[in-house]
Amino acid sequence: MSHGYESGRLDLPFVGFCTFGKYPICQDWDAIDADVAVLGAPYDFGTQWRAGARFGPRAIRDASTLFAFGHSGAYDHENDVVYLPADKTRIVDIGDADIVHTDTIGSHRAIEHGVRKILSARAIPVVLGGDHSINIPCINAFDDQGPIHIIQFDAHLDFVDERHGVRYGHGNPMRRAAEKSYVTGLTQLGIRNVSSTAREGYDDARRMGSEILSVRQIRKLGAEAVLARIPAGKRYYVTIDIDGFDPSIAPGTGTPSHGGFTYYEVLELLEGIVQRGTIVGVDLVEVAPDYDHTGSTAILAAQILLNLLGRMLHRP
Repeated sequence: MSHGYESGRLDLPFVGFCTFGKYPICQDWDAIDADVAVLGAPYDFGTQWRAGARFGPRAIRDASTLFAFGHSGAYDHENDVVYLPADKTRIVDIGDADIVHTDTIGSHRAIEHGVRKILSARAIPVVLGGDHSINIPCINAFDDQGPIHIIQFDAHLDFVDERHGVRYGHGNPMRRAAEKSYVTGLTQLGIRNVSSTAREGYDDARRMGSEILSVRQIRKLGAEAVLARIPAGKRYYVTIDIDGFDPSIAPGTGTPSHGGFTYYEVLELLEGIVQRGTIVGVDLVEVAPDYDHTGSTAILAAQILLNLLGRMLHRP
């Protein structure tokens, strides 16, 4: 018996398999056929304080089902656009990179392998962390893709060169990225308060081509002025640390820092970035769900990613 205008299953969020956005699974990494491929990177050995981001990919996937009702896309009445229409959206979930416990190099190599497979299929990689060190293998995978400009949303600069021999922890990724010949610059947004990086790191970051803005500076400038500081017409890699958001809305993270972004502040900047150039890769990191029993941190992560992907795929 039909109980409405739609045919088929209702497929409520809590029903069925838990993939990102309930999009199809692609387990054969040599047969990726999509515009966007989602990869989990459940690695958190790079943390300096509270671990737990290894459970981030599962939590984000679970939360993302909230936005995956069986209707044809997501209508945004403010923009008068249907984002992610079912008949035109080609997104797949390729599962997780294999993680070898205590082995940073091996685990990072597995993440890099997954991103390379996505890029070789001419899809856009969207990587779910994991701690922020997973950005290092993600950026490594772009070594044959042409120049990229990195845009980071974060409370912390993550520009440590080396500390007690550690070069691949979650305090190092932006430094490792800046060293790449194909990374033409960095825009680091939301950096605030006491940070993971000493003053010399800030000096090095600026010397190596980075623009650094705190949340307060961004609010004073306004979104349009901030976007004007990002080089136009470039290929952007966007890395979002969930602790860039204020812990009042994103408590489920290892190193929360008060004074962070609200949801719409980040969405407005992302909307502008989509219009300003071409986003060729995304990662979202540091969701540690055990510190947030409401699940709202993971919901925030899923919501910002799906809204970003909708705008990326809608762009002509």
